Amino acid sequence: MSNTITGLDLGPPPSLAPLSAKWGWIVALGAIYAVAGLLALGSVITATVVSVYFIGIMMIVAGAAEVVSSFQIKTWGRFLFWLVLGALYIVAGFIAFTNPLLTAAGLTLVLGAALLVSGLVRIFLGFGMKHGTPWIWVVISGAITLLLGLIILAHWPVSSLSVLGIFLGVDLLMAGIGWISVGLGLRRVAAV
Repeated sequence: MSNTITGLDLGPPPSLAPLSAKWGWIVALGAIYAVAGLLALGSVITATVVSVYFIGIMMIVAGAAEVVSSFQIKTWGRFLFWLVLGALYIVAGFIAFTNPLLTAAGLTLVLGAALLVSGLVRIFLGFGMKHGTPWIWVVISGAITLLLGLIILAHWPVSSLSVLGIFLGVDLLMAGIGWISVGLGLRRVAAV
């Protein structure tokens, strides 16, 4: 079987039998994700703070790894660069813990700006697509992304209390629905 997008030969599709036997576990995983998403949407400020804490943990771990790896660099200039970079990650991670709402405000500002730029680029690319391609969907997607970025930025910094929590909740809910759908689809495959 050839993948038409990349042209890679991926071989025959894998058998779904091992997964079909576990369809119930996949549905349960989806249900856990969906419940977590609903809980996050029920308390978006708490979900925002939890998101910031998670980002802080990741930054501290990444910073510690940078510091440790800096000692593997032999030249002084690069050693110092990696050491300072790791230390900055660690400091930023601790700042996320000491003031999660300020961190959420900064992250929300960056997110809003990124969505705005991404929407503009998508609109530009959509209008540049050849006729006969589904360019209108790229433009619509870009317009929605642009609008979302504008809404976030127009309500900033107040929006920073809820935006990250809403994104987390919607992501978890959609992932849960996706896993439940996969599990139920595998159940149908198993029944055949």
